[in-house]
Amino acid sequence: MVSTSSISAVGLVNQHGLNWKADSSLFNLNYLSLIISGRNREFESRKFHIRALMAKPDIDFADPKWKNKFLESFDRRFDLPHLRDSLEVKPRPTTFSLKSRVPLVDGNGAPEDTWNGYVNDDDRALLKVIKFTSPSSAGADCIDPDCSWVEQWVHRAGPRKLIYYEPDDVKAAIVTCGGLCPGLNDLIRQIVLTLEKYGVKKIVGIPFGYRGFFEEGLSEIPLSRRVVENINLAGGSLLGVSRGGGNISENVDSIQARGIDILFILGGNGTHAGANAIHNECRKRSMKVSVIAVPKTIDNDIPLMDKTFGFDTAVEEAQRAINSAYIEAHSAYHGIGLVKLMGRSSGFIAMHASVSSGQIDVCLIPEVPFTLEGPHGVLQHLEHLIRTKGSSVVCIAEGAGQDLLQKSYATDASGNVVLSDIGVHIQQQIRRYFKEADFPADVKYIDPTYMIRACRANASDAILCTVLGQNAVHGAFAGFSGITTGICNTHNVYLPITEVIRTQRRVDPNSRMWHRCLTSTGQPHFTTPSSS
Repeated sequence: MVSTSSISAVGLVNQHGLNWKADSSLFNLNYLSLIISGRNREFESRKFHIRALMAKPDIDFADPKWKNKFLESFDRRFDLPHLRDSLEVKPRPTTFSLKSRVPLVDGNGAPEDTWNGYVNDDDRALLKVIKFTSPSSAGADCIDPDCSWVEQWVHRAGPRKLIYYEPDDVKAAIVTCGGLCPGLNDLIRQIVLTLEKYGVKKIVGIPFGYRGFFEEGLSEIPLSRRVVENINLAGGSLLGVSRGGGNISENVDSIQARGIDILFILGGNGTHAGANAIHNECRKRSMKVSVIAVPKTIDNDIPLMDKTFGFDTAVEEAQRAINSAYIEAHSAYHGIGLVKLMGRSSGFIAMHASVSSGQIDVCLIPEVPFTLEGPHGVLQHLEHLIRTKGSSVVCIAEGAGQDLLQKSYATDASGNVVLSDIGVHIQQQIRRYFKEADFPADVKYIDPTYMIRACRANASDAILCTVLGQNAVHGAFAGFSGITTGICNTHNVYLPITEVIRTQRRVDPNSRMWHRCLTSTGQPHFTTPSSS
């Protein structure tokens, strides 16, 4: 009998047809190791990582009704929090219609026979679309050991026929938290334009993240179409950003004192956790406030979503740094170009930039351990590249190889551990290695992090921000709160914030995309056989 505890969808990162031997207590971690014994193998046991995407109660896979129990649990978890859950609220016909130049008034919604642009509350999108037949399949993401197919549906995003606010009475606020990310201004702009399409006249921005709720001297920024019309033409955030969330109770006191009815919070994992806490506190106080989060993370590390805004721009802008490193390396005698890109825990930017550039010989990411020294190390491979092709280019994510550095216990205002600079360390080790080998090498190190963060969004991200901004407003007027919006399998959906803050999305070393990256770079496995 195989059972799990405290997880739901489990992705096996296992390249062999192996038996399971699991201690259920291990399943309390987001990323965990499972000891799996080999069958007819030269080894007795190896460690394989499994990815826990979301929590669920114990499931006995020997129970013939386990699928039904799983789906009941899944539906409960992915049911969207609504104002109706804690308040007696009644809907009214929407004021949103594309058939009219101005918001609809007097409770007259767009007639069904003239416009079918609304989303039904029962519309769903499929969360996963690949049917794996074996845990050993590349990138297998299975619920049970047999990789049974179970349809998992999530709520479709978009405008509803009924809304739960009177637009004339609404005061809406927008806050941007964390670090900069391409697309913030696009998103602010689209939220404001869509709010005005509903008929909202009181729209404000909260300056400098959550700090704007409690810091004296920081005043609200009035927003309107005229104010935001061209802000998408520049990078950064019109409202400013900062890290740290302050005190939740004090933040909600401020929200209550300001008379805010709808709050849009733009940020990453930590910001989403703060948004969920604000949502819970508002519900505890029986406040009619919709808290809508929009995932902002340049690292693309929000689970369940195809991608987050800013990621495409980051990959595109990284090409400039990679191309510069390539030119430097290719033009020098025994040149080595080294580029460090964003990616604290997830190597998506480094991986995608490496594949798209076609100029990278070695890509190093946090999810794949590597060694520098020895016959299977990065340094000896670089020497091989120099001897065979005369130059090489390395791309490394900022969170890669932290085990090679002295651990830092310092944290930033968001509570993130301050990473040691792996780029500088690798640069120093390359120079040391070639000097000791009495083999000349010219190393050029490029760190474009802040240049990329401050960029204006490219066309792809601008479109994504437009869609996210519109859907955030639609979700608020539909009466939802404590939700976020994103793309799942190319479809726009709403998800409970609780489901996207359980863990971080990371590169699966057994995924087809990572395999494509390895095929592109031609790099070997940078670990010794005993550690693989």
